[in-house]
Amino acid sequence: MSDMTPAAYRVTANEPETADTRTLTMEPLSGERLSYQAGQFTMLYAFGGGEVPISISGDPTPGQPLVQTVRALGAGTQSICRLESGEQIGVRGPFGRGWPDLSELEGDLLLIAGGLGLAPLRPALYEALRRPANRGRVTLLYGGREPEQLLFREELDRWRASREIDCELIVDIAGANWHGSVGVVPSLIERTAIDPATTSALVCGPEVMMRYAADALLARGLAASRIHASLERNMRCAVGHCGHCQWGASFICRDGPVLEWSVIGPRLGVREL
Repeated sequence: MSDMTPAAYRVTANEPETADTRTLTMEPLSGERLSYQAGQFTMLYAFGGGEVPISISGDPTPGQPLVQTVRALGAGTQSICRLESGEQIGVRGPFGRGWPDLSELEGDLLLIAGGLGLAPLRPALYEALRRPANRGRVTLLYGGREPEQLLFREELDRWRASREIDCELIVDIAGANWHGSVGVVPSLIERTAIDPATTSALVCGPEVMMRYAADALLARGLAASRIHASLERNMRCAVGHCGHCQWGASFICRDGPVLEWSVIGPRLGVREL
């Protein structure tokens, strides 16, 4: 099948995450389940509602169903979020460059997410938890605007209770029922134990958060080549033809969305690029 032709999938589950965000589980109407790498995305097509790029948020182990987490912002994503179990959706992909192969990385892993940015990092976290314990410590730093906007709350509770991962949460605004940290995600980096020579960082979230997180990591001594971030740009075709997501010499849909900070950092310093 062509990269430009959507395959027909059926929604098997649509679970609420927050007031405006849903996690959909999908199965192909025919053929094998989709094989993908952590950090890749698909183009989801809601019939009559348009097509949008959405990162994959499920377990990348071969043979698993396709799972994607969608925030209802525009007409296309609103149509997708309204789909009920049994309804059909079009899927193109997977596309793009994902996170580095975590099975080959030695040393500690630091995953830093803001808001919806935990969705693209979730497959990488699944892979990180399957690494042998002697390969290094796994730490998740995750924040949202309010406690009610944090994704995957049941999993977060399990991860925080587990000895397999260090999990720190933070919110911008908290009520009386919140007993965790209050502030911004990059502030967690300052109090996290980091060996810059052996730590690799994966970062995803609002661009301003990623910039401050990368600055904090660089200040702690991490090399820019050890910092990987997932960018969100105006992707339309997903195969580098339309030019909507061109960023300097790169097309985010084809050469990203995951890039090393050694590439991202200098470009972010170019005004209006």
